Amino acid sequence: MSPALRFDTKGVDWDEAADIFRRAPLGEREPAKLRRTFENSDLVCFARDGETLVGMARALSDFEQQSVIYDVCMLPEYQGQGLGSRIMKAMLERLDTPSCVLWAVPGKEGFYEKFGFHPMLTAMARVADPEEHAAKGYIRL
Repeated sequence: MSPALRFDTKGVDWDEAADIFRRAPLGEREPAKLRRTFENSDLVCFARDGETLVGMARALSDFEQQSVIYDVCMLPEYQGQGLGSRIMKAMLERLDTPSCVLWAVPGKEGFYEKFGFHPMLTAMARVADPEEHAAKGYIRL
């Protein structure tokens, strides 16, 4: 049976969610901050395999013109099995905006191209630690 998708934060164990980010590996996330980021998002998606949280994503949107998808993340043992595609399809279907932006992990851009995403030429980012983001390949200094 494939993981079930839910679109609310009800029953999420935020320590478990933070562990997924760490193992994915997408870095350390403080559980309380992670909870607030998801609860303050316009759309969330959580994948559960039985009682186990295995993946997630979130988005901000005006639901008319523009959306931004963040934190597409899943346990390593669920990567490459179609779960990321299911999450992305579900998110894009529910957002249904003509324009959608996302931050891709460097090297994973090809995955998002399957959903119609293209590299942006003029996007800019203001981040708290530019050197760290540059070292990880997210921005150029």
